Order: sequence, then C-alpha cells, then structure tokens
Amino acid sequence: MTDPISDMITRIRNAVTAKHTRVDLPASKLKAEIARILQDEGYIQGFRLVDEPAEREGRQSRQLIRLFLKYGPHGEKVISGLERILTTSHGVMTGRAAKKAGVGGEVLCNVW
Repeated sequence: MTDPISDMITRIRNAVTAKHTRVDLPASKLKAEIARILQDEGYIQGFRLVDEPAEREGRQSRQLIRLFLKYGPHGEKVISGLERILTTSHGVMTGRAAKKAGVGGEVLCNVW
C-alpha cells in the first residue's frame, strides 16, 4: 500500500456508500488519530482497536481499527460536510483547531 491515508478514506467512503454499520482498516497511530478526530467532530459513532487472528499458522495477528459509522435518523449520510484534518507539530488536529492554536501543518484529508 503506497498511501495508507487514501486507503483509509476510500474504505470509509465505500462503507458509507454501501450503508455499512462499520468498517475495518489496518491500524496505525496516525489513522487512530484521524479516527479520534472523526469521532470528536461527530462524523462517526466511535472506533476501537481490535486484533485480527492470523490467517495461517506461523503468521502474526494484526491490529485493525474498527470504525462505527454514523447515519442520520432517516439513514442519511453524516459525512457530508467539509472539514480539514491537519498534521502539525502539535499532532493531528482539525483546521479550525490549528487556526485557533496558531500552528500550520500539512492537510491530510477533507471530510464531506
């Protein structure tokens, strides 16, 4: 996988389009921070780290992030606004929080 953040966003977008209640993706610290922001901003119900058992003997189990997706009362998509998520010297945060803190950074993704 060459771009894990794009993979994460694609998995979320596909799961929301298919009206899934959850989506699993390979875990990393950066993805966990993005999931935390999505939860804090109200785009998902929540997330947790889960261990996926090894597929074959001799292989290690791997950690996944399980995102619990959120929909409106009539099944409408909650991920429909626009929000910037940045990586800064102060960690991963929304564009609004970075502006308030007076720090710049690199845009990781837009959520709509």
